Amino acid sequence: MIKATVFVTIKENVLDPQGNAVQGALHSMGFSEVGKVRIGKYMELALDTDDQAEAETRVKAMCEKLLANTVIEDYRFELSLNN
Repeated sequence: MIKATVFVTIKENVLDPQGNAVQGALHSMGFSEVGKVRIGKYMELALDTDDQAEAETRVKAMCEKLLANTVIEDYRFELSLNN
């Protein structure tokens, strides 16, 4: 069993209104030291395989087809054995 941890973030050149809203809220709460805020997604997938290469290929396909909108989002993932 392999665990895939997927991180999806908005590309740097794309506006992030949710991040801007969180930044404004933090500033209004007295956290003025907070600079730019970017919002993303975090996912954990349990893959029923022990083949690292197969898992990498499959997770990349999942990200490209569904988990990330590659026009406006970047993604990265980490694989680890799930004991």
